[in-house]
Amino acid sequence: MKDFCILLVDDEERILNFLRAKLKALGYKIIVAKDGIDALEQVQAQEPDMIVLDLIMPKMDGFEVLRELRQFSSIPVIVLSARGADTDKIKGLSLGADDYLAKPFNPDELAARIEAVKRRLKSAQQQKITGPLSFGDVTVNFANRSVTVGNEEIHLTRLEWLLLSELARNAGRLMLYEELLTRVWGPEYRSDVQLLRTWISRLRYKVEARAKSPSLIRNIPKTGYILEQPALQRQA
Repeated sequence: MKDFCILLVDDEERILNFLRAKLKALGYKIIVAKDGIDALEQVQAQEPDMIVLDLIMPKMDGFEVLRELRQFSSIPVIVLSARGADTDKIKGLSLGADDYLAKPFNPDELAARIEAVKRRLKSAQQQKITGPLSFGDVTVNFANRSVTVGNEEIHLTRLEWLLLSELARNAGRLMLYEELLTRVWGPEYRSDVQLLRTWISRLRYKVEARAKSPSLIRNIPKTGYILEQPALQRQA
């Protein structure tokens, strides 16, 4: 089995060296980039399994790296930044980051978050393939991990797909905030309701805005979400 490869992206040599030593000691293969342009080149050349990405860098900042990256890759990204404001966190998540950790940070916490993302990847790979399932004019196809609204295929990020697939597999059943967070992000995130709301909002924007019945995902205040469709049918 090949080593899990992490691309570290940061313009501070001290942080790169520290994290490289720490993560190598935990058994990861590590490659590094000191700016955003180099990072994008490394992704295409080395095909890492995950990226740990700084926001404030020369040539191309982390936000722009995320924008460019999500044009061609769904690789998991954990953002590290001295900019700890909620607006920056929400922006990073909205651009497709999987997690956000403010500097200064505990390296053991970073390692735990990396493991949490790895578990999500493994869980997604092991999910039983079924479907497709239709919810009105929205079709969720588990075989090729695609979503169509009418005849239009909608591109979802990896986390958006994981969230929608959990809701679709449990259609008609109320899924508690804690349950969704644990299944999609891991038990470390079971209390982060704001994280869940951010991704539900992204999912709704992509799927419901194009659907004829835009109330596909219903919120039960202070409780959870439910994907409801009375005429839900499994297609042949």
